[in-house]
Amino acid sequence: MKNTIPLIAFISFSIAAVLTGINYLGLLTIDPAVLLVVRWIAVITLIMFAITKKSLTTWILVSMVVGAEIGNDFPGIAINLRVLSQIFLKLIKTIIAPLLFGTLVVGIAGHSDLKQVGRMGWKSLLYFEVVTTIALFVGLAAINISKAGVGINMPVSTTEELPQVAKQSTTDILLHIFPENIAKSVAEGEVLQIVVFSVLFGVALAMISEKHRAPVLRFAEGLSEVMFKFTNIIMYFAPVGVGAAIAYTVGHMGLGILVNLFHLLATLYVALLFFLLCVLLPIALLIRVPIKQFIQAIAEPVSIAFATTSSEAALPRAMEAMVRIGVPQKIVAFVMPTGYSFNLDGTTLYLSLASVFVAQAAGIELSFGQQLLMVFTLMLTSKGVAGVPRASLVILLGTAASFGLPVEPIFIILGIDELMDMARTSVNVIGNCLATVVVAKWEGEFAKEPIQSESIREVEV
Repeated sequence: MKNTIPLIAFISFSIAAVLTGINYLGLLTIDPAVLLVVRWIAVITLIMFAITKKSLTTWILVSMVVGAEIGNDFPGIAINLRVLSQIFLKLIKTIIAPLLFGTLVVGIAGHSDLKQVGRMGWKSLLYFEVVTTIALFVGLAAINISKAGVGINMPVSTTEELPQVAKQSTTDILLHIFPENIAKSVAEGEVLQIVVFSVLFGVALAMISEKHRAPVLRFAEGLSEVMFKFTNIIMYFAPVGVGAAIAYTVGHMGLGILVNLFHLLATLYVALLFFLLCVLLPIALLIRVPIKQFIQAIAEPVSIAFATTSSEAALPRAMEAMVRIGVPQKIVAFVMPTGYSFNLDGTTLYLSLASVFVAQAAGIELSFGQQLLMVFTLMLTSKGVAGVPRASLVILLGTAASFGLPVEPIFIILGIDELMDMARTSVNVIGNCLATVVVAKWEGEFAKEPIQSESIREVEV
């Protein structure tokens, strides 16, 4: 019976989708009561499939369907479910300060004295910033071309709740980047200020003696691990939060909103594919990376990242794979973890795309200058979020608040964020694996033969 449930779910869902489509297009008139029963039979079989699958990803995808159905059939109830998605977003927000602090400090100070890795460090950071900046502009171009958020009619009631944002001068914006009180920055969720403090703290920590650095570094590593587990706990609530977000959105704005969602999803996937083929592939060809060998090596870690939507889950296997194809362990140990804070190609592309989508959905016209400012803000705020599934939602919320954008469209994005996270996380892993090879080639230390030395455990973080 267990083996037949996926087939039953697929058949029932297909029948419900076909009948609903036929009725919607006017090809055949079907009794609404019959359609309702058919759709809910499909929903029940999908829930049974999720129970047997026991996968968080499956539950999130099924919860999207359940939420859309509740929003379509029972809009009055669906609107009241909004509180569940708000709870989920509030829980995600609690991650931001400790997550950024822990990952950035470990990424900067956790591997060696800065003087010992100076040359390798500036080469890595230069490469990271160039590639991630290109990714940001690719995302910006993609959403301006597709205009996936244009045409969404946001409810008036939600926009009335938004606070008035005072216009800021260039001086105000620059001063706002730097914290005057880190506790205040954390309490107010000022992402940029937390990033600046964490970077300076990490640099200072790397410059002091081992005796004083070690206990603080252990605390930062422990904090990062706790936040990974903390997020895993929160993610058990994700199906409820996602389902409620979709239910509220559909109940408030109708099924037509799903067209914009899939438009956004298609825009992201096309943009990421363009980035892989027109940016990363030329880089690989330029430095003469053995493409076939590289693809074989990254296949497993990328599949892990795609399935779990967490780059951190793929880190050990990715590090092992890079050592196996000829990158020295000392380069893998530095570049890969640092890249997980500074080289998030997929995430940065997504954030620039999603931020403009939020503005388009809210009917806010952003000038090219404002979009550029947002891009450069994201260059800082997107650092250090690779280890946690959907942590980029936190950064997106922070960016929206910084630029006076409403958070309501983010609830819309939340419904398909799982599908988008799969792609952008995979690109994060591919980008970081390529970065280790680039730095190894740049240093003249890429081995033609695979390296077989100490255990990979010695370079895991």
